[in-house]
Amino acid sequence: MSNNESFIDEVNEEVRRDQLFGYIRRYGWIAVLAVLILVGAAAWTEYNRSQERASAQANGDAIIDALSMDNPEDVLAELQRLPANLVTSMLASSAARETGDADLAIELLQGIIDEEGTSELYKELALLKQVMVSEGIASAEDRAEKLIPLTAPGRPFALLAKEQLALAQVEMGDDEAAIATLKRVLEDAAVTQSLRERSQQMIVALGGDL
Repeated sequence: MSNNESFIDEVNEEVRRDQLFGYIRRYGWIAVLAVLILVGAAAWTEYNRSQERASAQANGDAIIDALSMDNPEDVLAELQRLPANLVTSMLASSAARETGDADLAIELLQGIIDEEGTSELYKELALLKQVMVSEGIASAEDRAEKLIPLTAPGRPFALLAKEQLALAQVEMGDDEAAIATLKRVLEDAAVTQSLRERSQQMIVALGGDL
């Protein structure tokens, strides 16, 4: 009985082995294909990442080269040759302002504001810079209207927006409102030393009390 059982076990094992090899011969190509797909996908992902890194590095080097130029016109020209994005648009707007082309600076900043993928932080920064650039172009009333939402509590550039709002209020002839705005700046715990000094000097110049 023992020999018969051993023989039967060996036969069963051989049958299972034959079945396994049969499955491998029949379906083994699927496993090989799956492995090839996984390896190919990993290689393609790594290639794309390396290309993105190389592109970002090349773009960064080009920005540094542009900013190293002495002439603002050359800086602007080089920045405008680069692919348009948040960084190049911000830098190009600053360069345009230095060249005296306020209209171009405003246009570049408006592009950032209108871009759907741009975060609210950068949109507000672009709007604040746009208001500053538009001094002498847009009326004080228009600038104040754009600035007021930026002065709300918790807004990232509220203090700088209040400073610009005070300047617009002075331009409108409302010195008392400007003094009140500047005093709100001084009352804020987050005010920087330089902004505090500018606000104090402006209050005194307007005849206010510290």
